[in-house]
Amino acid sequence: MFSGELPADIGYWLPNLQELYLSDNTFRGTVPSSIVNASRLAVIVLSMNSFTGSIPITIGRLELLERLFFAQNYFTYEGSELNFFTSLTNCRKLRTLVFAHNPLKAFLPASIGNLSTSLQIFEASGCGIKGIIPSGIGNLTNLQRLSLDMNELNGSIPITLGKLQNIEQLYLENNRLEGGIPQELCLLKNLGELYLSKNQLSGIISSCLGDISSLTWLFLDSNTLTSTIPLTLWSHKSLIVLNLSSNNLTGNLPSSIGSSISPLVGLDLSINRLSGGIPSSIGGYQMLNNLSLAHNNLQGSIPESLGKLISLEILDLSQNNLSGMIPRSLETLRYLEYLNLSYNRLQGEIPSGGRFNKFTASSFRHNKDLCGAPKLEVLPCRNKQKESRNLSSLKYISPIIATIIGLVVAIYLLRRHRRLRKQNRTNVEPPSLLEWTRVSYYELVRATESFDESNLIGNGAYGSVFKGKLSDGVNVAVKVFNLLSEGAVKSFNVECEVLRNIRHRNLVRIISSCTNMDFRCLVMEYLPNGSLEQWLYSHNNHLSLIQRLQILIDVASALEYLHHGQPTPIIHCDLKPSNVLLDEDMQARVCDFGIAKIFGEEEFRLRTATLGTIGYMAPGMTLCLVNLILHNSLA
Repeated sequence: MFSGELPADIGYWLPNLQELYLSDNTFRGTVPSSIVNASRLAVIVLSMNSFTGSIPITIGRLELLERLFFAQNYFTYEGSELNFFTSLTNCRKLRTLVFAHNPLKAFLPASIGNLSTSLQIFEASGCGIKGIIPSGIGNLTNLQRLSLDMNELNGSIPITLGKLQNIEQLYLENNRLEGGIPQELCLLKNLGELYLSKNQLSGIISSCLGDISSLTWLFLDSNTLTSTIPLTLWSHKSLIVLNLSSNNLTGNLPSSIGSSISPLVGLDLSINRLSGGIPSSIGGYQMLNNLSLAHNNLQGSIPESLGKLISLEILDLSQNNLSGMIPRSLETLRYLEYLNLSYNRLQGEIPSGGRFNKFTASSFRHNKDLCGAPKLEVLPCRNKQKESRNLSSLKYISPIIATIIGLVVAIYLLRRHRRLRKQNRTNVEPPSLLEWTRVSYYELVRATESFDESNLIGNGAYGSVFKGKLSDGVNVAVKVFNLLSEGAVKSFNVECEVLRNIRHRNLVRIISSCTNMDFRCLVMEYLPNGSLEQWLYSHNNHLSLIQRLQILIDVASALEYLHHGQPTPIIHCDLKPSNVLLDEDMQARVCDFGIAKIFGEEEFRLRTATLGTIGYMAPGMTLCLVNLILHNSLA
């Protein structure tokens, strides 16, 4: 909370200063021009303050400068071009240049192409930058991240971006860029994230984009693209989120959709001109969390295979020409939070099982031939089939009742309790579809109060976990890896690899990650009820028998998904009560995949019996967990 202005002569009395960190305070005023007299400066971090005035044009005299952070201040620029770039061309060791979220409102000069080829990170989002992207930017061949989003850039995307062979993240969304998507972008073989949303781009989506094997996040939404969707995108094996919504795309969805092994969790094709039916093969995307095909010209029936999308939370098929009945298989989607089937030509009885008991009339409006409960504002069904369905269900569950009656009764009571509690909740709006959270290091510093010990919630072999609160009010858990610890980097890489390929309600969710040369962390959802270990050995907290039983079911569901719910088996290797977290509803989430193993089918068969830490290997750990929980309960 330091405030005030920097001394005008700061550069004179600190001639040997090499690193200056003043971020996340309330400093104001201008940056003293004397700072260039501290000629040994290699790092300047002034982000997240209230500095005003211009960025000193003499900053380039600091020839040893490697990292420069001016983000989130109130720097302005009086000229038409950002001429301090010309000065920075003298800094041949410059690796990081960040001045995002300042009201600069000027043009990028051509001299940007003369910056050091050592530059790896260039962030200038949210600065009101005008004009075109200079073609010389392609000279910065070592760039790994380029952020020019949320500006007022126009003109076309320069083809020279194809020279950035090391680029991993390219953010150009929320501008006024025109023309087509250059095929030269397909040369970027290390590209993982491509954001071109909310521009004025036109033309086709080149099939070569699907040949970028490293691509995981592709956002081309809110443009005027006109073409069919390339088949190469449907056979892509690394794509996690694909958003092509709000364009003029045409054609049918191919029969091959969902047939390839893919970690896709988000698919948004809404507000286009797609036609034909929804292929049944779409059920192959078993990790899919969000699916929107709304506002198209799709027809035919809703495929039963949608019931295979076991992780689905959002399903929007509204504003199409779909007909036939609503598949009963959708009742099995236990995590479905938002459903919209309105403005179609559906008919028959609306299912009442599963999550359907929480949906309102807004999910089914303008389907004149649907029938169901009065609360759904449709006609009542003539043929009552509830009794026959109940009798059929009893036929299948009666042998189970006869053998494990106590367990079934407990499960029934638990589900009834949770269903009544959820029915009393106020309906909420669905989460923003396919929105990826990017969190900067400085936001994490602010969120955790500079990783203060008061926010420490756990320690492990490779690092620590802190509670934090992001700028949008969301509570998160920040797992910071101790890079001095042997194996920490490997643990971080393993956990990233596992978490990018899995999606299940009983596994802890990753929100984002943050890395730089000296820092590695994972940003995950914060679970307020702590770990199972805390509850089992606490004198103040008590778990009921039903809660203990549900925790067992949740952990078993997570293990079953890891072992058999996806093409590549994953073995946790460190399952124990401290790695089972509980959310606000006491639902269990398995966490900490730092020593997990990912196996091919044959390797999985050969090594299942010899994995992990002795005492915690599956299924032995499952038995230990059962005995431990039930022993505590009886005690």
